[in-house]
Amino acid sequence: MTSFQSTLGDEPGIAEELAENQQAISIAEFFEKNKHMLGFDSGARGLVTAVKEAVDNALDAAEEAGILPDIYVEIQEDGDYYRLIVEDNGPGITKESLPKVFGKLLYGSRFHAREQSRGQQGIGISAAVLYSQLTSGKPAKITSRTQGASEAQYFELIVDTDDNEPEISVDRTTSWDRPHGTRIELEMEANMRARQQLHDYIKHTAVVNPHARLELREPKAQFKFERATDQLPEETETIRPHPHGVELGTVMKMLARTDSQTVSGFLQEEFTRVGKKTAESIIDAFRDRHYGREMRWRPPAAHESIDLETVVSGATANKGREATAAFADAIGEAVDEYDRIAHHELLDVVDVAADEVEAEHGTTFGTTVRENAVDAVWRALIDAPEDEDANDEAGVDGGTDAEGAHDESRLVAELYGLADEATSTRKDDEVVRAFASRLAGKFEDETETDLRHRLTRDRLREHVDRAAELTEEYDDVAFGETARENVTEAIWDVMVTVPDDPPLVRELDDDRDATSDLVDGMRATDIMAPPTRCLAPITDELIRAGLEKEFDADFYSAATRDAEVHGGDPFVVEAGIAYGGDVEAEGSVDVLRFANRVPLVYQRGACATTDVVKSIGWRNYGLDQPGGSGLPNGPAVIMIHVASTNVPFTSESKDAVANVPEIEDEIELAIREAARELKSYLNKRRSMQKRRKKQNVLGKILPEMAEKVAEVTDRPEPNIDDAIARIMNNVLVERRIEENGDGQAVSVVVENNSNTNESLEITDIVSAEPTDLPGGATVVEMDGEWFVKWEPDVSSGDEAALEYEVPDDATFDLDVKGVESEKLTVKQ
Repeated sequence: MTSFQSTLGDEPGIAEELAENQQAISIAEFFEKNKHMLGFDSGARGLVTAVKEAVDNALDAAEEAGILPDIYVEIQEDGDYYRLIVEDNGPGITKESLPKVFGKLLYGSRFHAREQSRGQQGIGISAAVLYSQLTSGKPAKITSRTQGASEAQYFELIVDTDDNEPEISVDRTTSWDRPHGTRIELEMEANMRARQQLHDYIKHTAVVNPHARLELREPKAQFKFERATDQLPEETETIRPHPHGVELGTVMKMLARTDSQTVSGFLQEEFTRVGKKTAESIIDAFRDRHYGREMRWRPPAAHESIDLETVVSGATANKGREATAAFADAIGEAVDEYDRIAHHELLDVVDVAADEVEAEHGTTFGTTVRENAVDAVWRALIDAPEDEDANDEAGVDGGTDAEGAHDESRLVAELYGLADEATSTRKDDEVVRAFASRLAGKFEDETETDLRHRLTRDRLREHVDRAAELTEEYDDVAFGETARENVTEAIWDVMVTVPDDPPLVRELDDDRDATSDLVDGMRATDIMAPPTRCLAPITDELIRAGLEKEFDADFYSAATRDAEVHGGDPFVVEAGIAYGGDVEAEGSVDVLRFANRVPLVYQRGACATTDVVKSIGWRNYGLDQPGGSGLPNGPAVIMIHVASTNVPFTSESKDAVANVPEIEDEIELAIREAARELKSYLNKRRSMQKRRKKQNVLGKILPEMAEKVAEVTDRPEPNIDDAIARIMNNVLVERRIEENGDGQAVSVVVENNSNTNESLEITDIVSAEPTDLPGGATVVEMDGEWFVKWEPDVSSGDEAALEYEVPDDATFDLDVKGVESEKLTVKQ
């Protein structure tokens, strides 16, 4: 049966007709039909996304201008429509830029800047304008006033989706009470079904932006989050890409655009953390991959019958006896100084010897003489007869005669020594020798095409694999992957990087394979981690401050990792944990996800952050985890922040971080670092609970025992306060008072019964003015009371005392800090 496709060509003009229907579309028109990709897939979510884009822009603008952000968000209900108003105190937007910022998709200043920012693509706020006009048919109303301007600019505009350009309906100046800032008003078809996500976004934004003041007013609620610090995030700088992780296509594009002529210059000019020394290391790694390394062979030993001087003399003709002898001696002595020597190193030896003899004897040693000397010495070193086939595919090893007696070439002996050390001692000596002989045959094959024995690592591995396969086939002995890799590595380690100059940049630009070798060399080179001046992590201190500001918990911990790199872009991962207190105890923990200080409130299940949290064994850190996997249960909040110059999101809506292994590893390490503090806290709390329980039991038993002792002995009941402190190894703080004429002598005694040194903060509140205070104490009078402050350091097993005098009618109240209540006994 004839297919439809096979008849298309039979109809004249069909290709031309199809071609007429092809046309370009603007990015605005594309997202007009695919608004769900930007997070505007429903009225509920569309409203939250619009708030998010406006607030993110406001925070970025204020921080870039060095202004502490003050952002106001209001949502008004108007029938089936909602009016969104967002105001900020940022630097404002110029009249020329404002229409394109709000009315043109993919318009912004941050896409090409390699530094951390909330917005990067230039889509977010203009997409909100687009969604507003699509659902309500009304333009965006924007007011902006720049610093120092006498009046504000007012625009009403929509996005012309055909051309992706702003269509302005109103353009005028207006008065505004803010000295500088921007206000946007959008009307859209929406609903408040995502009210919780909206509240979460604002609250979580306050957590990771403790320097910002945020206010939200919506029809049923009002929130205001004051700033917890006046410290703005560290100012970021644009950096160049880091060599680790840059893709091949990116490097090819960079090569085409660079002004550098040499590879070294290109690396130093276009990448961060690459100086002259690092560039040379990368070029060496490139040489290994592009040119291969050269094998280094040992010079003849004293017991061998190879006389290099005779070899050189035989290869040197018509230069006179004395000059020839001097030339040969110089080469022989220089070669003997090498433990191993490669072909290019031999070239240098011969050139130096020739130059010295020319200067001393006045005899010219030209190119041909030098080449002949190099060739003769090199062949003597490898001892590879041209008429011998050392790689007999039938299994004859060429270095062993029919009777099994060994007549090895130097090359076989060298490779046998390397293979013998690299392989297991369980391998029979004859097997290793047969393997070395076959491998030597592959090197002898190389001699036919390249006398230098120059091989890439991949080609070396091919030779090892072939020799191993022949050994397995003819000697019936396994020569596995580990042995093959060990032999390859042992030989590669004695080979040496060649000195050949790399291609020029213009030559690399046309050579994909060479550029791939350069990229591999960049990735293989140990390069300092990227600088963090392009990033503005929250820092441990401010993570704790943000969590403390919004969550009333008993415990807080935070961890900030060092910068790592993915795809040439540096990133930093931070984690924080709040536990206990008023944090919700029922169900699973609350996971707060952030990227570049922006809360991610949707697609939790599709985010790498959630996957990592689920993969951790939380029972090891004191949290309940049914089944041993998944989100743990308990009164805890776990926050994770990924800061990067280019966060890899799963979609344009930027709701979830992609599963990039490098980022997942850092997320796990950051969480575990914070969780270790949680584990210590919970262990200590459990220990204190046991201690408190034991102390309570003693508190019940000892009084009864004291009463019985007094009854049996007919004596007064013994004082048991000190006994409990000593039994429990507590720190005992005791006040002792003695009458002293018209007043009282007061002693506050600290007895440290614990096994650790303790530092205490003791405040004795006295109703009368104390006198004769020692120098280690201070006194402050407030509202008729005197606060005697004393901060003693008391070693384990020691005592310390504070002594002073007061009138007879004084009263006292001790307040002790610095020691857990479970380890403290206070006797007033």
